[in-house]
Amino acid sequence: MPRNVARENLKRLLAPRHIAVIGGAAAEETIRQNRKIGFSGEMWPVHPSRNSLDGIACRRRIEDLPEAPDAAFLGVPREAVGDALRALAKIGCGGTVCYAAGFAEVADGVALEADLIEAAGDMAVLGPNCHGLVNYLDRVALWPDQYGGEVCNRGVAIISQSGNIGITLTMHDRGLPLSHMVSVGNQAVLTIHDFIDALAVDDRVSGIGLYIEGIDDLPKLAEGLLTCHKRR
Repeated sequence: MPRNVARENLKRLLAPRHIAVIGGAAAEETIRQNRKIGFSGEMWPVHPSRNSLDGIACRRRIEDLPEAPDAAFLGVPREAVGDALRALAKIGCGGTVCYAAGFAEVADGVALEADLIEAAGDMAVLGPNCHGLVNYLDRVALWPDQYGGEVCNRGVAIISQSGNIGITLTMHDRGLPLSHMVSVGNQAVLTIHDFIDALAVDDRVSGIGLYIEGIDDLPKLAEGLLTCHKRR
């Protein structure tokens, strides 16, 4: 795991007690998907002008949240991501899903991604350019779209670089029970390897499936796979 990411913050991101949802349509859909999966914690929408998202009253600013959320879904334009992450880091947020695209995957977004990494501090940041995560074991959906699968007590975790491939895999009628679906996107802060490390030690995870478009650190991937092998 990157030195600046606290391992405890990744745990908070994967199984939060409360969630801040920041932005407009994508944030509102994330509230709906959490209700669908049965998330039992509090959800705190943040929007500068809307009064509510899916029936929940909005705070105007991140600084107005009642306490530091374990996790946040960040559905704001790419230009606003850095400032939002700084505000979340300042109040002690555990981790964040960064949904926006237009970072290092495009030429004019490289500097924005560098700023995102700096702004993240020790938060566990998933993305950018990703769909987020669904935790079927603990009933959490930091995910702004439809998905398949059912709540279970044990299952296979899927880590995918592509959000669309992830959605498709959850929709298969003949699929295995899923414990997690994680879409990692650009992996600016958290990488596939970090999620292998975190999920391999969860006894409720019976296996880990990977959809990989490119490997940037083969020794680190091999280390994670050896961890999985040792834990069978």
